[in-house]
Amino acid sequence: MDRWLGNGGMEVIGLVGASFLSYGVDGEDLGWVVGTWTPTALACNPHGTAQAGIHSLILDASMNFAINAALPGRDRTRGTLEMKTETMRPAKIGEPVAVRGDVVRMARQVAFAEATTRDADGRLVSRSTGTFLLSRDAG
Repeated sequence: MDRWLGNGGMEVIGLVGASFLSYGVDGEDLGWVVGTWTPTALACNPHGTAQAGIHSLILDASMNFAINAALPGRDRTRGTLEMKTETMRPAKIGEPVAVRGDVVRMARQVAFAEATTRDADGRLVSRSTGTFLLSRDAG
């Protein structure tokens, strides 16, 4: 998993200004990840505000990373089944926001997660919930 710190193994995450800093598992064996996102010009519209789809990209990656942090062995997320994203405040070019992803519930074939971005004052910028298909190692 350490190899996924930084851009999460996806170059586009780094190109839009995001980076994963640390991850772990809580006392209930549920994963989490934290990171930072300073929107780049590539992430923003002509007015300097990050496009909602870029919020979704960062939040989706955060939830996937959090789930993978809690999965044993070679088990991994296989795909995003459903995702909802809400943006409450603008993420502006060059202004860092904190990123956090958390597993809410882990089942045999699916996992449920949530992720948020917050500005320097701790105010919610965007949030997402999602359901993810898991690939479990049969061995």
